Amino acid sequence: MRVFSGSLATETNTFAPMPTGLSSFKDRGYFPAGKHPKELTFFSGPLCAAREVAAHKGWTLIEGMVAGAQPSGTVTREAYEALRDELLADLRAALPLDMVLLGLHGAMVADGYDDCEGDLLERVRGLVGPNPVVGAELDPHSHLTPELIEHADLLIAFKEYPHTDVLERGIELVDLCAAMVEGKIEPVASVVDCEMIVTVHTSRNPARAFVDRLQSLEGKDGVLSISVAHGFSWGDVPEMGTKLLVYTDGDQAKADALARQLADELIGMREALAVRYPSIDASLDEALAFDGGPVVLADGADNPGGGAAGDSTFILRRMIERGIDNAAVGPMWDPIAARIAFEAGEGARLALRIGGKIGPMSGDPLDLMCTVKALRHDMVMTGLANTPVALGDCALVEANGIEIVLITLRNQAMGTDVFTQLGCELAAKKIIVVKSSQHFYASFSKVAKHVIYAGAPGAVTLDLSTLPYVKARRPKWPLDNQVDLVTATAIALTI
Repeated sequence: MRVFSGSLATETNTFAPMPTGLSSFKDRGYFPAGKHPKELTFFSGPLCAAREVAAHKGWTLIEGMVAGAQPSGTVTREAYEALRDELLADLRAALPLDMVLLGLHGAMVADGYDDCEGDLLERVRGLVGPNPVVGAELDPHSHLTPELIEHADLLIAFKEYPHTDVLERGIELVDLCAAMVEGKIEPVASVVDCEMIVTVHTSRNPARAFVDRLQSLEGKDGVLSISVAHGFSWGDVPEMGTKLLVYTDGDQAKADALARQLADELIGMREALAVRYPSIDASLDEALAFDGGPVVLADGADNPGGGAAGDSTFILRRMIERGIDNAAVGPMWDPIAARIAFEAGEGARLALRIGGKIGPMSGDPLDLMCTVKALRHDMVMTGLANTPVALGDCALVEANGIEIVLITLRNQAMGTDVFTQLGCELAAKKIIVVKSSQHFYASFSKVAKHVIYAGAPGAVTLDLSTLPYVKARRPKWPLDNQVDLVTATAIALTI
């Protein structure tokens, strides 16, 4: 069997201030054809899974380009078209093929392209023809467009949020696509648009129990795969929103009925899925009143993993103004302050202007008298599914009893080692502020005694009513509270 695998992925926040160009992909991970390392990277799940299976089954695996960028603003036309065409050229050179396995995101938006993945898959199908099986792994924070369903034989999204199951879902994709090539299954798809946009934290119920139930249904009675596309709230495109995708083995009626049933269950729990986000001061009050610690405050509005800059000062400013100490904040993306800290050296005490550099959603910079406590060149954080995450040159500085991690490559907090590698003792802190929406949870929940999702301003704000949507199809709950549960419509597409 001849198999091709490659990847092109990023998550686009159309409200974010910074465009996503070619350098954004090279900073996070760009590997030309055949150059991807042995270790798993975040969007190489299908490739790494295919390597395992191909070695066992004797397949011929052709490895194409793998490229992923840190989420940010709209991708430049130059970057998208250049990387898309490189991946397509790799694919063309690999023909003929039996199977194509792609690592995508599902919420990539470029100048002139509201649906980059739909465009890419249409071109992939045009190259390989109707017979080869085309499958893709998606992030659940995706816009599940009709074009994705039409041009792919199988789409499988990560089930976990935090996304700890990248490789597992990749293996699932490879196994099902191989079974299709071998004529053992004939997947048909059904999608229900839930006409809402929700956050599905699988770290807590009811989402935990719901996802466990979905997995218990797969592989039985002709049900092949079930995915929940949470949607990506900060991508203003027509298909933004939560959707439920079911594949069955040749039984369209069963797929339609199950997708409708599960979507209705998901819609029914939407209020319970909603994330509580008290104001900054209310979050700090709650953290201080909590008996013990550490208490983790998630600054999700400034989450680089959702496209924010990662340099906002809103929470840090209030902590300083209120005299709150014995705390840690990070990672703060501030290459300038980090560079100055390196110039000064460990142990130095100096004035630093920290954060607030990108725009209004970053707040105003803070002028602080800091002590440089630790410096580390080319630091790497442990990411989701144990994938490495480069942070560049990093510094730990202390001001007003608060330790701040400064990084030079923009990333969110995922592994606790973003702090501990620099000697910050998290267990001794009363409050830990992390620049992350939810991916921090897999690691930080092991040290946190309590977690609060703070309602701060930012490009990834949880208050969706403040976002100036233009393209997103409405009505959509919670943006439009009058949406009735029965208005969600099913779209059944036979593959």
